[in-house]
Amino acid sequence: MFGLSAEGLTFSDRRDAGRKLAALLTNYADQDDVLVLGIPRGGVQVAFEIAVFLSAPLDVFLLRKLGVPGEEELAFGAIASGGVRVLDHETIRSFGISEQEIERVTDMELRELHRREAAYREDRGPLEAEGKTVILVDDGIATGSSMRAGVQALRQLQPRRIVVAVPVAPFRASEQLKADIDEFVCLETPMFFQAIGQFYDDFSQVPDEEVLALLAKARQPVRERAAGRAGG
Repeated sequence: MFGLSAEGLTFSDRRDAGRKLAALLTNYADQDDVLVLGIPRGGVQVAFEIAVFLSAPLDVFLLRKLGVPGEEELAFGAIASGGVRVLDHETIRSFGISEQEIERVTDMELRELHRREAAYREDRGPLEAEGKTVILVDDGIATGSSMRAGVQALRQLQPRRIVVAVPVAPFRASEQLKADIDEFVCLETPMFFQAIGQFYDDFSQVPDEEVLALLAKARQPVRERAAGRAGG
């Protein structure tokens, strides 16, 4: 596990954060069993830089935050590919969120998750993570509920090892997450944390088109290397 708490560290954008984060993952470079998974949308920009640096394949892993009604930036849980849902019961009790509201928000986010799966995965087929070292990447962690949902979903795919890599995460959330994974790699774990965007100069939304372009760009070198090995 690796964590830095260099207060005030700021990334110019997600690609910059990805390049800096990749430097902490050099021990996974040029290994055939490593798979990098980016969480759309912003996490794919970070993951692309890591995948290129490590010469590893890149794919997407879908997560959706379940936002508190009226305070949508605050999560009361999350859903992930594979039908996994994680609920933060303390937040649910604190805000008095009803069962009906939980199901309404879940249904809404499920529709978006399925839309993104259809858009991003295209002809890729099922995600193959069994027996692999999976590096799960996002542009940051806020409460940690989404990432915990992702880890639970990934466990169902039977990877050999799960590594979570993010540029920034609050100290408390990172400590809670470490118990569920094999390795946590993070550039900054500040005690004072308001939002992920405060650590980026440019934290603008990433369009679907850019996610697809990065996935396509990441695939071509991997195919070429595979063909070269087969021919040699």
